[in-house]
Amino acid sequence: MQPFDDSADVSHFINGKRENGTGTRNQPVFNPATGARPRKLLLGEAEDVAAAVASAKAAFPAWSNTPPIRRARVLLRFLELMNKHRDELAAIITAEHGKVFSDAQGEVSRGIDVIEFACGIPQLLKGDYTEQVSTGIDNWTTRQALGVVAGITPFNFPCMVPCWMFPVAIAAGNTFILKPSERDPSASLFMADLLKQAGLPDGVFNVVQGDKVVVDALLAHPDVKAVSFVGSTPIANYIYETGAKNGKRVQALGGAKNHMVVMPDADLDQAIDALVGAGYGSAGERCMAISVAVLVGDVADKIMPKLAERARTLVIKNGMEPDAEMGPIVTRQALERIEGYIAQGVQEGAKLVVDGRGLKVPGHEDGFFTGGTLFDHVTPEMRIYKEEIFGPVLACVRVKDFTEAVDLINAHEFGNGVACYTRDGHVAREFGRRIEVGMVGINVPIPVPMAWHGFGGWKRSLFGDTHAYGEEGVRFYTKQKSIMQRWPESTEKGAEFAMPTAK
Repeated sequence: MQPFDDSADVSHFINGKRENGTGTRNQPVFNPATGARPRKLLLGEAEDVAAAVASAKAAFPAWSNTPPIRRARVLLRFLELMNKHRDELAAIITAEHGKVFSDAQGEVSRGIDVIEFACGIPQLLKGDYTEQVSTGIDNWTTRQALGVVAGITPFNFPCMVPCWMFPVAIAAGNTFILKPSERDPSASLFMADLLKQAGLPDGVFNVVQGDKVVVDALLAHPDVKAVSFVGSTPIANYIYETGAKNGKRVQALGGAKNHMVVMPDADLDQAIDALVGAGYGSAGERCMAISVAVLVGDVADKIMPKLAERARTLVIKNGMEPDAEMGPIVTRQALERIEGYIAQGVQEGAKLVVDGRGLKVPGHEDGFFTGGTLFDHVTPEMRIYKEEIFGPVLACVRVKDFTEAVDLINAHEFGNGVACYTRDGHVAREFGRRIEVGMVGINVPIPVPMAWHGFGGWKRSLFGDTHAYGEEGVRFYTKQKSIMQRWPESTEKGAEFAMPTAK
């Protein structure tokens, strides 16, 4: 495995080795805590995608014919290496994303969970069998790999989200091409090196760095059978429509505006901890971050002073410092966009309780930092309520009762994640039943399902029919085949002109 070099160019990984590719385009990779540009990313072209697809296609026959238990053993060795090197990988994530080191460690751990799940692929690929489905005929189903599949992943989880995809796809017998985010691309190469060290055959896993050029080449290539995506809703919609138009299977996870309802009977200290952690953790750059607090009845007046104090006293610094609670924003452009939303909220009439703009961290004056921002008296007509900000901005909406809270959430175009804090079992049950959101937490602020359950939202938070990882992921990366069988000795002779029936 090549050691991580924070000054080396970030390249591709095709057919088992690092490749600079055919193009001449590049862009800087930043350390968001310092603003420095220690290295550059080599951007791929359509020719690089073609080379990766050719490599993956050539590797597919042997890999798909490898017994599932042997494929699982390769992943088991990869799992051991991921556990051994988890802190190195977490440090790479912090250096390019900015999230605090403990959060990066947690991300790696959640990725490892899916690898562990994928190691059980022999059990997950079992089909169904019916003996004597008709006289002398048996029927069974199998699940077989698709071929070359691709994953297009976001900056906010450069390890975990790719791990939602490639371990399950590879375990099921597919070959894989990863297009990671341009903002923090090095984690993908680190994992590629570990896969090779684990004994994965060349060509089974490939990485093509790049931008829309690479994405469009993957969507257009006839040998790419399926595409999995996580990112914003406009791009998810584009990926879904373009991939489907080109005959591909697509799962595209989009944006979010996750609400957390605080009922009057809730444990308010627990609710405040949840809002602070889920709203400001990872600088709000999570698809499962809480960005709207729905405060029911008189809860708002009780909770706002404490919430404001916590937002003002967040420990914001370089994510590698042990006491850091929040790190920088991933890029300066993202920082400017977030602070632009804050200005928009003020202009629209929301009450700005805590203003995080203009934060400077001593010793890191060129870093991309902003503080935690808190709004009160936000209404559904405001852009800061309707749109995904993807930053440390928490909008508080006041409602009179539980029904108004549910109706408010169900009216939003996104339906990714939601939470409700209450001590009332009936309220909790009704919330879980009536809410139109894919992932629900009861006194759990970030209800990300474990590896064997699957991740996915509703409405404009998911384009496609299947969620990520879990058994849904196995179904996405395989196709069902039904086989009916009988033998000459068990049937009468002569042509049959009627539709076969159970007889």
